[in-house]
Amino acid sequence: MSPVNARIGEALPQIDAVGAAPHGPARALGDAETDAARVEETVRRLGEALDARSDEVRARVVARNTDAGPVAPFVRESFERICTISTIAVAQWMSGGDPRDGLAAGQEAWQIFGQLAAQRAAPLHEVTKRCLHWRDSADALLREVASEIDADAAALVQARAMLQTTLDVTLVKMCEVFESERERTDAELARRQEELSFMATHDPLTNLPNRTLIMDRGEQMIVRARRQQQPVAALSIDIDNFKSINDSFGHAVGDEILQALTRRLDGVLRGSDGLARVGGDEFVVVADDLSLAAGPDLIAERLRDALKEPFNVGEAQVTVTASVGIATGTRASVEELLRDADVAMYRAKWDGKDRYVVFESQMQDDAQSRLELEMDLRQALARDQFFLVYQPTLDLRELRPTGVEALIRWRHPRRGVVMPSDFVPLLEQTGLVTDVGHWVLREACRRTASWRHAGHEIGVAVNVSARQLDSDDLLEQVRSSLAESRLEPSALTLEITETALMRNAEETAGRLTAIKALGVRIAIDDFGTGYSSLAHLQRFPVDALKIDRSFTAALTLNPEGETLMRTLVQLGKALSIETLAEGIEQVRELELLREEHCDSGQGFLFAKPLEADHVAAFLASWDAEAVGVVSAARGT
Repeated sequence: MSPVNARIGEALPQIDAVGAAPHGPARALGDAETDAARVEETVRRLGEALDARSDEVRARVVARNTDAGPVAPFVRESFERICTISTIAVAQWMSGGDPRDGLAAGQEAWQIFGQLAAQRAAPLHEVTKRCLHWRDSADALLREVASEIDADAAALVQARAMLQTTLDVTLVKMCEVFESERERTDAELARRQEELSFMATHDPLTNLPNRTLIMDRGEQMIVRARRQQQPVAALSIDIDNFKSINDSFGHAVGDEILQALTRRLDGVLRGSDGLARVGGDEFVVVADDLSLAAGPDLIAERLRDALKEPFNVGEAQVTVTASVGIATGTRASVEELLRDADVAMYRAKWDGKDRYVVFESQMQDDAQSRLELEMDLRQALARDQFFLVYQPTLDLRELRPTGVEALIRWRHPRRGVVMPSDFVPLLEQTGLVTDVGHWVLREACRRTASWRHAGHEIGVAVNVSARQLDSDDLLEQVRSSLAESRLEPSALTLEITETALMRNAEETAGRLTAIKALGVRIAIDDFGTGYSSLAHLQRFPVDALKIDRSFTAALTLNPEGETLMRTLVQLGKALSIETLAEGIEQVRELELLREEHCDSGQGFLFAKPLEADHVAAFLASWDAEAVGVVSAARGT
């Protein structure tokens, strides 16, 4: 027998014993019968008084609970309702009712208590404390009533025993419900974690491994090939002119073609080969010894042959070709192997597309361009060439701006405006990201403070790189940026990718905890694309999950897209973490996100990134614009 059941077994006989005492067999002596009847009548009067003054018990409990820990309003209302239910149940028992009727009435109380604790709406110790507050308040009232009606000691003892027994059973049954609810919740979280793990490593459209997983498999393949002195190869595959297919037939048809194309490519590969989708129309194959026996060229030919048969699109047929780059041989990492395969693939495109090219060392012409870009980058900060744009973030329930995300741009004197994807990786590799990141932090805080001073109560989110996160300087940079700008700490959010979080989990957790102590919020960026687990989320002081734009785009692709988003949003709610969807571009995406109760979002549907001078105007005119978004979302 479990400890909980054993406890119930002990408590129920107490109810029978206490409830039966006033109704025991007739005593042999008449005065004994008179005493028993007097006790029974007095207990009944105490019960009637307790029933009539149940609101007073509740008021006393509420007064005592002001010293307890804070709880949500709906939790407080639940406590007060349970207080009244329990008081009336025990009062009716005292008034001569069947004690098991009281158990039935009390079932709602312990069910609610157990669920609140198991679902973390209120800590278990707070629930228990409020149970004891009810017992003490009801007991105090019983003693007052007993004094008022001059009840004898035996009747008061009987009534207080019935009250205590009610508490005992409530606590025991509450623990049983708590255990049951906790097991159910843990099982649900485990199931969602499994879904999340798959989502983090697979492409939602094709179910192929994504870049994260193929990089992991490729690294294993390289280690094995180095140990066994076997060849290894990477093939970078880019579908030629796929944008024109999307433009001509629409993205839905384009997605169907990608799915059919995936099946064909997968059908010509060996089971030991790895196929992944790493971009919109980009695929990667990694292959080792057995598949390379006849040379990597043969794999490329088989892949291209698989695409020769046209794809049926309604009554039309669409022919698809691909440019393939091949890299073979020893590399320090799979990243280098894939980089060289990409270089060869671009050469295939430059040479006319619909062909494959094997990487050669002279293809490193782009390295010279990269070196020139790096030299210019080292001077950009000193020459004041960087600037920030700001993309608004909205509360999806009320559809009002609540913040902006600061995004860096580079105004190059010859190249024009350079996008982050072209220079941020260089900042990381050269270590310049620390100084540039500090500048971004200061500038974003300064601008946001000025907007808040003008009456726009918004916050700002700033991206923090893995390199910045590795340095103890980050804490002081955050502190000084807040002090200089006089921005409230709660208005600043630092966004960190899952990959950056896991580079050095223990030290990262310590740094983020120190930053969190300043009052700054922490968000995980591009959530769902990395390897973070439920345990990791609970380890870091996370306030928000920014759901990667790929999951937003998948919402309108198929029912699985909605399921994926629901899982992510519910995971956030289970952990009391805000969820924010990136890349909202369609009204239908907004509708679905609101149906799933996603907290916040950003995307081109609301606004593209704005230059600093345009942010205030956007915030001031949003009310008029919001009407259009709401009308569209409602289909009006």
